[in-house]
Amino acid sequence: MSFDSPLEPLPHAEPVVPDTVFLALGGNLGDVRAAFAGALRALEEQTDEPVACSRLYRSEPWGERAQPEFLNLVARVNWPGGVRRLLERCRELERAAGRERASESRWGPRPLDIDILLAGGMMIDEPDLTVPHPRIAERRFVLVPLLDLVARTRVLPGRMVTLHELLARCPDTGRVEPVSDGPWEAWRIDTAGDKPARDRS
Repeated sequence: MSFDSPLEPLPHAEPVVPDTVFLALGGNLGDVRAAFAGALRALEEQTDEPVACSRLYRSEPWGERAQPEFLNLVARVNWPGGVRRLLERCRELERAAGRERASESRWGPRPLDIDILLAGGMMIDEPDLTVPHPRIAERRFVLVPLLDLVARTRVLPGRMVTLHELLARCPDTGRVEPVSDGPWEAWRIDTAGDKPARDRS
């Protein structure tokens, strides 16, 4: 099932908050759910507030089609240490999950990929860090879960267009379908004993 518009936002969706960062997590090698869980737990240990997740989605590969389907989600993190330090932490978490950037193809298979999508209303343009993410408007598998967590009227910094409008114009026609019925909370089982949202896979 492909989405021309997103599902209804999840109950904890909210408008822009200055210190809030949105991260896209994806992977298609090994135990991707375990890689997501490990990264989310590690991030929450370093934040001032709980991490919130979108639904878990399954999507067709983007860029390099001849590879397994991906799992994707977006996480909202209140990160106190600055965006540059967050980028470093994301790379550490990718390596811990078994990712080797030096030996992989650009859009090829990987156990864990973490991208910084938005950081409050910040705009950053550095050689190894661009915020908002430079390809956010081209990726349905990013926009759909992101719109689980933000208001549909939220405007992308630097672009006088809402995220909902970006999804409507998105050139990516790949299939993106929800795997969980609600926020993906399975990663909390080991730490908080919460019941996970039901996965349909």
